Amino acid sequence: MILVTGATGKLGKLVIESLVARGTPASDIVAGVRSPEKAADLADQGVVVRKADYSDPATLTTALEGVKRVVLVSSSEVGQRLPQHQNVINAAKEAGVELIAYTSLLNATESPMILAQEHVGTEKALTESGIPHVLLRNSWYNENYTENLSLALEHGAVLGSAKDGKFASATRADYAEAAAVAVSTEGHAGKTYELAGSTAYTLTEYAQYVSELSGKAVIYQDLPAEEYTKVLVGVGLPEGFAAVLADSDVGTSNGALYSDSKDLETLIGRPSTPIQDSIKAAL
Repeated sequence: MILVTGATGKLGKLVIESLVARGTPASDIVAGVRSPEKAADLADQGVVVRKADYSDPATLTTALEGVKRVVLVSSSEVGQRLPQHQNVINAAKEAGVELIAYTSLLNATESPMILAQEHVGTEKALTESGIPHVLLRNSWYNENYTENLSLALEHGAVLGSAKDGKFASATRADYAEAAAVAVSTEGHAGKTYELAGSTAYTLTEYAQYVSELSGKAVIYQDLPAEEYTKVLVGVGLPEGFAAVLADSDVGTSNGALYSDSKDLETLIGRPSTPIQDSIKAAL
């Protein structure tokens, strides 16, 4: 059986969809979720739903019964990720899991981004556990921008602190498909995949694409990181997380979210989804 953690989250749910689409029987998939009542749609498809709370080791032990492979979708709780992931790794070792596929961050070990630190710690914990594993180092999601497209159109501007740094992003569905391939086919244990989009863009180029496709004038406005942090707090983000996002933009200006790796294309057997396609879908 294959366990997917965070299975009611946006990425986890897509991993399950991709596993089923690629031929894994729903009854061989365990959806690990914090709140099983929110996973009724998965249960209706025949997926096994089990409580699996990153912060509650007892639930992880139960969730892993009979499981041989795990997609460890990184926790959304920045600052709590490492101990939460360690709980999953400990439970997986106890359960005799044969492979963990972990969703890490592009260029993690070289990345200057604050966001990379917990990923690097998790990669180290996986190595120390002795469990065979594959590292899926995801770049940014196209949706990080297209989900906020209405704001850019409303204000006529995309804001950030990335200067001319390039984002080699792809859709969540692209990364989910890569995870499904890595956990359901052979030959991936011990591999580190740098999963970058087939095409890359600066935020100036992104703003140009939005303008061309929407017919509304949109520009990119580059801000100092401190000012961008304040803007993000102003739209409702917690200050700590806003600072992490601004720091990620600064890291991007130094190449942190760019790679010319073709690992993603190779795993999914096609080019990743261009940002222009995601913009069109969001309009």
